[in-house]
Amino acid sequence: MKRMLFNATHAEELRVAIVDGQKLIDIDIETAGREQRKSNIYKGVITRVEPSLEACFVNYGEERHGFLPFKEISRSYFKAGVDVGRARINEAVTEGQELVVQVEKEERGTKGAALTTFVSLAGRYLVLMPNNPRGGGVSRRVEGEDRQELRENIDALELPSGMSVIARTAGIGRAVEELQWDLNYLMTLWRAIEEAAEPMYESGPAGDGGAKLNYVKEQRGASGEKLKRVNPAPFLIFEESNLVIRAIRDYYNPSLGEILIDSDSVYEQARQFMLHVMPNDAARVKRYKDDVPLFSRFQIEHQIETAHSRTVPLPSGGAIVIDHTEALVAVDVNSARATKGSDIEETATKTNLEAADEAARQLRLRDLGGLIVIDFIDMEEGKNQRAVEQRLKEALHYDRARVQMGKISRFGLMELSRQRLRPSLSEGSHITCPRCNGVGVIRDTESSALHILRILQEEAMKDGTAAVHAQVPVDVATFLLNEKRTDIAKIEARLRVAVVLIPNKHLETPHYKIERLRHDDERLDQARLSFERAEEPDLDTPYSSATTEERARPKQEAVVRGIIPATPAPTIQPTVPVVAPVVVPIQVSFWQRIKRWFGIAATEAAPVSVPTVAPPERARRGRDERRPDRRDERRGERGGERGEKAGQQELGVGLLQRLLPGFSVM
Repeated sequence: MKRMLFNATHAEELRVAIVDGQKLIDIDIETAGREQRKSNIYKGVITRVEPSLEACFVNYGEERHGFLPFKEISRSYFKAGVDVGRARINEAVTEGQELVVQVEKEERGTKGAALTTFVSLAGRYLVLMPNNPRGGGVSRRVEGEDRQELRENIDALELPSGMSVIARTAGIGRAVEELQWDLNYLMTLWRAIEEAAEPMYESGPAGDGGAKLNYVKEQRGASGEKLKRVNPAPFLIFEESNLVIRAIRDYYNPSLGEILIDSDSVYEQARQFMLHVMPNDAARVKRYKDDVPLFSRFQIEHQIETAHSRTVPLPSGGAIVIDHTEALVAVDVNSARATKGSDIEETATKTNLEAADEAARQLRLRDLGGLIVIDFIDMEEGKNQRAVEQRLKEALHYDRARVQMGKISRFGLMELSRQRLRPSLSEGSHITCPRCNGVGVIRDTESSALHILRILQEEAMKDGTAAVHAQVPVDVATFLLNEKRTDIAKIEARLRVAVVLIPNKHLETPHYKIERLRHDDERLDQARLSFERAEEPDLDTPYSSATTEERARPKQEAVVRGIIPATPAPTIQPTVPVVAPVVVPIQVSFWQRIKRWFGIAATEAAPVSVPTVAPPERARRGRDERRPDRRDERRGERGGERGEKAGQQELGVGLLQRLLPGFSVM
């Protein structure tokens, strides 16, 4: 049975997992201070217009400005009188202009967030696009008759002009009343967003001597004075639902048997949401109170660890290795200890089939996006390559992200392009290694010492150099002062430069620091011992200070919040279709036809009316109840056949005796 598990025992981290039995299907982790900004709606200000990029940068209240392409700007924000078809971005918008934007892609590294002015509001069954009349349709995951049924239901909705909706997969089998209820809630939410985005000005007390201020939309007062604006841009208008509501809204489906939650606050949030949106399924939300941790109960903790590791083992003994680069994500398939095949082709095929399933699962768990290249083990037969491609396609069918896949090339490579739904698992819990700077490997002691020795010689050869001070790790300094003592002495004698090696216990290979001192440097006159010149590292290292500042930054408060549906969700009872009875005609045998020809009366049974009903669920029978009286039925059938044949023989003899009076049976 599939379940949705919420683990919120630690305030720093909220984890949501979907499991099938004891197999992890999907995982989402939200860390405190790093909440998702995707789908948040802001009132932003254009700070810079770049015609060379056909885009502009928007200040929406966060540290980095967002990136807004020209194609994502609605025509309602264009200047009056501008030719929409031929206008460039610097002609359509200006710096300082305010607009309502929505975060389409999260910030990644040094890149700012991608923004759009075409807002989309996600509900349980529909996605409303209030300022995009050319959008709309049905989710790409809906196929066949369900797609046509959803299109008909969308056409029956009362949708204002200038808006469009997209039907989600959760809308399959829902009545028009339920879709209309979801649409009404989204339209109420959009009207609240529009009202909050309007500039408001303070016009003084509402009445004589009243302490309450009066807010108006006009910039000028009654006497023409300029009023003070209450909500200057940028500011947060609407914040997307938290992970609890978002997970149930996006991932819940009737196949999930229960929702287990190990925290009282999260349980209450989920229960209230289910009562408002899906009251019929509210009983599936259950509070988990066992002493065994929730994720340990279903044995998925070690499966979550594989999503953080570089190497993921396969059941047959093989493994896949996942590496991240600046341009793409590389997935390498290794046979490792997989030796169960009869030949090398079979071993490669079995390993590749397992790797296809696991690679699709890891892409979903880690939420890897962008260009992905999978290096399968080489296979010579074309049917095996097609089988691996088909297996990967079937495994990716359950992914909510948009995935485009190619075919296996003659080099054994397959290219994928996957949409990123949220920040990847590593971005929220990983930092760049301060020692290797993300490379993964470092120089050894001997190589680092030789590299530093060459740099020392190059610095000493420069004009005006009086001394060179090098702060190096202890092991590197030991190697230079012993194995390379003569080389350092030659540099000092030939170039007449003092070389000072300062072992620093705070440094590790490959890090070092070299300073070149000129003849007029004041530090040459300071009488300091060499070991006192060792510098201690800064306590606020760059990789940790950024995280601390991000968590300490004050969080913006949304203006629009607490919007709930005006009416409870409609409860549609399933209707049982009434089918007209089917008349089963009685079949007439050959001998009965002969009787009719010769005027012999025969009793005919009336047609039987058999009502058609829906097939009930097949009940499981015990061992003694299986195939009841099957032998007796067969014996009865055989006896009936024999009796019918005997009757047919007697009828034939009687007919011949009537036709031929002298005929007799010997």
